[in-house]
Amino acid sequence: PGVPTVGTFARTHRRVPGEPRVPGVPTAAMTESASAPEDNPEEAVFVGDEVEAIIKESIDAVLENAPYKHAFVGQWTNDVVELCVKRLAGLNKPFKYVVTCVIMQRNGAGLHTAASCFWDNDVDGSRTVRWENQQMYCVVTGFGLAL
Repeated sequence: PGVPTVGTFARTHRRVPGEPRVPGVPTAAMTESASAPEDNPEEAVFVGDEVEAIIKESIDAVLENAPYKHAFVGQWTNDVVELCVKRLAGLNKPFKYVVTCVIMQRNGAGLHTAASCFWDNDVDGSRTVRWENQQMYCVVTGFGLAL
């Protein structure tokens, strides 16, 4: 328990309340200068549907109606992740966000992705969106980690 398993998609591991997020680094609850809990505890909960909508809208804004062109893939991936992070940060929730993006030409080749996280399942979360058109696939994952 508590040891991340590599190679399992979206596997999460429960962190014991009060346990440091990073070993050796105390949490706010463990320090003398701990701040009061948030006025609205629901603000500090990852809302997957909200994150999924932001990811879908960001992908559409960048890739809608675009034909696959290898030369543009680097810029597209950067644009998608930057737009996602900007919009997620705009929610003004006490989270750190990590967004990944993979764009792949539709040519019959397989693609497998995996993620493993060690976090607090009560407040942290992730959402993966698979988007496609006639010429490409785009897979975006957004991770939200409560502060």
